[in-house]
Formats: sequence, structure tokens, C-alpha cells
Amino acid sequence: MADKKIIQTTQAPAAIGTYSQAVQVGKTVYLSGQIGLDPARMELVDGIEAQVRRVFDNIKAVTEAAGGSMADIVKLNVFLIDLNNFALVNSIMAEYFAEPYPARAAVGVASLPKGALVEADAVMELS
Repeated sequence: MADKKIIQTTQAPAAIGTYSQAVQVGKTVYLSGQIGLDPARMELVDGIEAQVRRVFDNIKAVTEAAGGSMADIVKLNVFLIDLNNFALVNSIMAEYFAEPYPARAAVGVASLPKGALVEADAVMELS
């Protein structure tokens, strides 16, 4: 197996469990799920729109810490407490990603850590 490199940044929330913010194996980076935690306060921001933006800001910070960018994300998984917020996620996602967009799944879930309304994880391929 290729060497694993642990990715960590203070620009995204610190891991609150037994996981890393991201793990790089070769040129592939696996980003852990991000919820709408403000990294400075380690508290959820208020409201679905603010949480979606914070999730993407956190993912962006981890991609940059790994030496990449949002354009390097090839797979994105989004988990929502309420799938009625899917259109909002789409519109905000368009502010963070440009074509060609990553592959994506959007899944409705019963609950998320800390009572979050949205979570996303990603896979990034560095060039």
C-alpha cells in the first residue's frame, strides 16, 4: 500500500473524533465529512444557508491544505436532513465549483453530528 499522508489545517474544524480531516494516498485525497462548524469557535453556524456555505468553506480549506483546490474534487457526497434544501445546495455549490463539476450524490438522512443540517465529504485527485 502507498504511504498515507495526514492532511490537517486550522482553517477547518479540528477533528472531533477518531478521524483525520483528510488522508492522502498517492495523488488521491479522501476528505472527511464537514459540517457547518466555525473552525475558530467549533460551534455550528446558524441556519441552512450559512451551514452550506461553511461546509464548502471548510472543504475548500482542507483541499488547499492538501495542495489542491475545489477544481480537483472528483466526487462529492452531500447529506441533508431535509431534501427540500437540495436546490439551495445546488445554487451555493455553483459559487464554489465550475464545470466540469464533480460526480455527486445527495442523500437525505435522519440526523447528523451536533444537530447539523448538512454534511459533505469529498474525494480529490491531485494533478
